[in-house]
Amino acid sequence: MKGAARRHIESHRISRIGWLRAAVLGANDGIVSTASLIVGVAAAHASHGSIVVTGVAGLAAGAMSMAAGEYVSVHSQADTEKADLARERTELDENPVAELHELTAIYVGRGLPHPLAGQVARALMVHDALGAHARDELGISEALSARPLQAAMASAASFTVGAALPLGVAWIVDGPGLATWVAALSIVFLGALGALAARTGGSRVLPAAGRVTLWGALAMAVTAGAGALFSSVA
Repeated sequence: MKGAARRHIESHRISRIGWLRAAVLGANDGIVSTASLIVGVAAAHASHGSIVVTGVAGLAAGAMSMAAGEYVSVHSQADTEKADLARERTELDENPVAELHELTAIYVGRGLPHPLAGQVARALMVHDALGAHARDELGISEALSARPLQAAMASAASFTVGAALPLGVAWIVDGPGLATWVAALSIVFLGALGALAARTGGSRVLPAAGRVTLWGALAMAVTAGAGALFSSVA
């Protein structure tokens, strides 16, 4: 229709925060832990076969650990959200006037004049009282709500992908240069992961890449030192 305002559609990255956090954490942990494990075992002068088997075992154990840990953690968050919503539902049933005043006070605190804040609070409570209180009082929204199974699957899958990268290098490379190749390429993988996560989330690329590479390099250095020390003692 001529002259009619077009609908303004926005796409925000905050909706990605749940799966993005789990996926980045899983991939980062997969690269760092598996590469560190391989470098540490290689520093202890283990055979090529032992190094690869250790990497495979680390991949399997790490993926299951990430899935279980993420599921339990996020499920605890989901249980807390459900308990808070149940309590809020009870309060709305037992004392709707007090809940209306509470919501009005929230909007006044955000800058609305009191009469307008009361009008907005009444309108929202008529439309969806629990949803209004969940969002504005408890800070629970659809985009940020806990999804345990989604987080567990994302963590396990991303850990497997991340761990497969240094493991693949260890599989291909044999000889005294194995630890160097695994460490160097893992740093590259971590930098690429940090840059990709930053671009997906809309943040600055260089600081994100720098953080993950720094901590990854530190982890590999520590485990290499531990492996070399164990080898000399043994």
